[in-house]
Amino acid sequence: MFKVAALYKFSEIDNPLEIQISLKKTLKELSIYGTILVGSEGINGTIAAEEKENLNRALIYLRGLKGFEDLDIKFSDSKKNPFIRLKIKLKDEIVTIGDKSIDPVKTVGEYVKPEDWNSLLQEDDILLIDTRNDYEYSIGTFRDSINPKTKKFRDFPKWLKEQDFTKEDKNNKKVAMFCTGGIRCEKASSLMKNEGFKKVYHLKGGILKYFESVSKDKSLWDGECFVFDDRVSVKHDLSSGDYDMCHGCRMPITENDKKTKKYIRGVACPNCFDQTTEEQKSRYKSRQKQMELAKQRNQKHLGPKEEVLN
Repeated sequence: MFKVAALYKFSEIDNPLEIQISLKKTLKELSIYGTILVGSEGINGTIAAEEKENLNRALIYLRGLKGFEDLDIKFSDSKKNPFIRLKIKLKDEIVTIGDKSIDPVKTVGEYVKPEDWNSLLQEDDILLIDTRNDYEYSIGTFRDSINPKTKKFRDFPKWLKEQDFTKEDKNNKKVAMFCTGGIRCEKASSLMKNEGFKKVYHLKGGILKYFESVSKDKSLWDGECFVFDDRVSVKHDLSSGDYDMCHGCRMPITENDKKTKKYIRGVACPNCFDQTTEEQKSRYKSRQKQMELAKQRNQKHLGPKEEVLN
């Protein structure tokens, strides 16, 4: 059993390269897998280890970095390693919204603890916004939430401008926002404040922390939660979900999707079959063959590109 930790914190880093080098060395020595993004605005990532003690030591190291003493962490389990390797990457933004004037360190909405989230959602005139992408929304979300139908998080500011919210809306409406681990809704809340919204709230620790803190019988969540690793999704008890992933487009797929003529393992699914060329399919087939050969030899293959959002 592997222990998994999703983590992030917005906190100014003077020398991201130095942090990248030290993190890579320390986490590699602890046999940590996963991806961590490091930038001048903070740290964001998900990591896993087979030995719980090694994961704890990695988190102690991370929390020992200046400004990261209260690093936000959510735990879950995986029966197999959800990551192929360890990656520590430098990024201009640890979650990309495409506007560097948005700074959660300086301006942010009001955090709502998971145990208080249900009460907020039951208030009148709540504008509940899912800040995740459309494919994430499609497999699970909070009841009555708004889907901005974004393909990438950087599409969110455009969606917001297209809504034409009035000054009265911005002054009076309560905006409640959420995402997987809390980082996207935190940055989105900063955007909303910059745009003049007065009453902006976001779920502290995101959906994963809500699953940890609120029992299923009291939950306002329907479905599963998409995660950016090989588990694809998790259930409310944080066990691995029922979805698989198309390695052609990285969309979640069901067993029924796999039974269609437009599903080719590791190549395409009904979501992307008509969107890719024969040349692309041929390239994906070659990659899939190499992955299967590597598996037969009990070797690791890099596989498709991994993503971190939380």
